[in-house]
Amino acid sequence: MLETLDQQRWWVQRWLELLDSYRFKKRLERARIYAKAGNVLQIDFVEAQAIALVQGSEPEPYRVSLKLEPFSDEAWGYVVESLAQKALFSAQLLAGEMPAAIEQVFTENGLNLFPFTLADIHSRCTCPDKANPCKHIGAVYYQLGDRFNEDPFVIFQLRGRTKQQILDALRDYRRQHFATETAANLPSHDQAEIETSQPQQLPETIDVEQFWQYDHPLDPDLVVITPPTDGTTSLDLLGAIALNPEDAQAFQSYLNYVYGMASQKGLMRALQGLNASESA
Repeated sequence: MLETLDQQRWWVQRWLELLDSYRFKKRLERARIYAKAGNVLQIDFVEAQAIALVQGSEPEPYRVSLKLEPFSDEAWGYVVESLAQKALFSAQLLAGEMPAAIEQVFTENGLNLFPFTLADIHSRCTCPDKANPCKHIGAVYYQLGDRFNEDPFVIFQLRGRTKQQILDALRDYRRQHFATETAANLPSHDQAEIETSQPQQLPETIDVEQFWQYDHPLDPDLVVITPPTDGTTSLDLLGAIALNPEDAQAFQSYLNYVYGMASQKGLMRALQGLNASESA
């Protein structure tokens, strides 16, 4: 898995930039070797803290804890409100991508998503090395970068919110926001009585091209656009490709790449349309 450290996405690079600025390069190199060699045996999350076991030179693995300063409930409320107003951000996160402007959302609310200095990272290790970060802490830091590559929500968990908590909060906010808008657009009781007492008049002509159009706002929770969760694609239904095994594998890999890119672009396009309709 750690080969992805050499093929980093921008948010992984952003995470690793801080550690790479550490002046003790030999210590970092040992930490990187530990990470690549699989010495980080386990990483668990206890609330906003990462707890890891790292195999060192002793038979008993060392225990490493690493955490950032979690944001308050009030701060997360502002962040969720900002994210809810940008449906495209939610789509990208669901697709495993970190929106390029995600840091701006936090900055506008007076927060820093990524740590600025090593002092922003609270870490401890049970090894006898007094330096911080030691190679075991560094290995966990690198390993977390690999986790970020797979799941951008891990950085949010270190700030105090899990993926499910964020998505639930986004849904709740958009549901409440929709209910408020709907109530504001409803006619008053007297006006409703006048309107219902008058006979409904049908339009003289029906525009066939606009017959299926619906001009009223929809509850965003009724529109769910997400990538498939089981990894199955239409390509899997086509069966084996009628080529020799080597060419078939190469062609299949290319088709999977094209299909993935097309699916993601389609998802982005759909959510852009949804976001535009919400802003209208």
